[in-house]
Amino acid sequence: MHPLIALVTILTVLLMFSTAFMVGRARGKYGIKAPATSGHEGFERAFRVQMNTQESALMFLPALWAAAAFGAAWLSAAFGAVWLVGRIWYAVAYANPAGNRGPGFVIGMIALLGLILQAAWGIAWTFVLA
Repeated sequence: MHPLIALVTILTVLLMFSTAFMVGRARGKYGIKAPATSGHEGFERAFRVQMNTQESALMFLPALWAAAAFGAAWLSAAFGAVWLVGRIWYAVAYANPAGNRGPGFVIGMIALLGLILQAAWGIAWTFVLA
């Protein structure tokens, strides 16, 4: 498998780790005791960034690996890098009360759709050749 796919995967794990760290820091800053998931708006923003990132990564990672396995790994890595940029943009904007998280969300979803289409095309082509 292409090492860029592994790099994008590890960077995604680091993104998820950093969002979890942000939640822990926000718990301390705003005095939110576990297992509470609501309280100060700053904590709730950090918590939603973490949950939204995990939800998106759950779709992204299998799509990334399927696209790389059945298509051009370099293209999968490029879509993956775009997804990462979009998710980071989304996280930073969401954490800011005045931020607009829409563009980051759209960028991430377009990259995810690209991976899904690449994987589907590659898998379908495999059946045609079989």
